[in-house]
Amino acid sequence: MPTVMVYHDVKDTKHWLASPLRKEVLEPVGVTNIRTFVDPQASNRVGLVMDVADMDKLDAFMQTKAAADAMAHDGVLPETMVFLVQS
Repeated sequence: MPTVMVYHDVKDTKHWLASPLRKEVLEPVGVTNIRTFVDPQASNRVGLVMDVADMDKLDAFMQTKAAADAMAHDGVLPETMVFLVQS
């Protein structure tokens, strides 16, 4: 099971950190052990480290309206999103 790091900018870091939505939408597609991070040099840059059972399933989910709605709710700026997969 690969570990994946994702980082991106958000509109409101406190709102993003407090939101339960990422866990609610990611766990059903096989994402577990989600940990959150905040860039101390750029407070609106945040990240996740997570274990992903099926990258294809996660990639497909990220193209859905449900993913777009969850990101909008959490204030994620999707154009800044970068995925890194453990090698």
